[in-house]
Amino acid sequence: MKINVLFSPVNADELYFTNKTVVVIDVLRASSTIITALTNGAKEIVPVATVEFAVKVSGGMFGGKTLIGGERNTKKIDGFAIGNSPFEYSREVVENKYIVYFSTNGSKAIVKAKFAGELFICSFNNLSAVSKHLINVNKDVEILCAGNDNLFSLEDSVCAGKLIKKIKKKNKKLEISDSGSAAVALCDRFGDDIFTMLKNSEHGQILLENGFEKDVKYCSEINNSTCIPVMDGKVIKALEEPIGDN
Repeated sequence: MKINVLFSPVNADELYFTNKTVVVIDVLRASSTIITALTNGAKEIVPVATVEFAVKVSGGMFGGKTLIGGERNTKKIDGFAIGNSPFEYSREVVENKYIVYFSTNGSKAIVKAKFAGELFICSFNNLSAVSKHLINVNKDVEILCAGNDNLFSLEDSVCAGKLIKKIKKKNKKLEISDSGSAAVALCDRFGDDIFTMLKNSEHGQILLENGFEKDVKYCSEINNSTCIPVMDGKVIKALEEPIGDN
């Protein structure tokens, strides 16, 4: 088993991911929001790469049980039912609903890897569940960091490093690429206090300036969920399998 990390979606063409096992990480906030929505009973999430496509595909879908959710530059988009805060995706709002979802970084990264053989969504919130599943699957993995406006983001990279470290504890023969080793080094440097790291990151600073400190705190929580979002065709669902502690 070998793990490689891409620090930004611009580092690879769509076809690079063909038939590969891919883990997409967007700590602030798409990964946590998707995990929360599925944990709270959302049926499916349809990730899209543009606002226009979100509006187009949502029309008439699923018999009126569709919500359009997401953000652009941290703000809820005009005409969308909900934004990109995990707290907007409560059970009362999303249970039994289908969500068409756009975000500045996360949904674009997911769509970029649409040809993957398997695609999972990870954040600090479901780290142990994802690591356990990847250990059991025992395939080479590409970790795709959503980044920040196609650039490097510290929080996604630290999360990737923490995921690699958890897998390495169970799989001593794990091969790690140079970029994977760099992610581990960043985790060793910044991963002891996740909340502080997120607050000091560029994206975290923007969220704080816009009043989303509660979101940043939530996204820093480790293993508050066992939900593993997985792509099934063109939609994201919760992986249906029992998950134990890792």
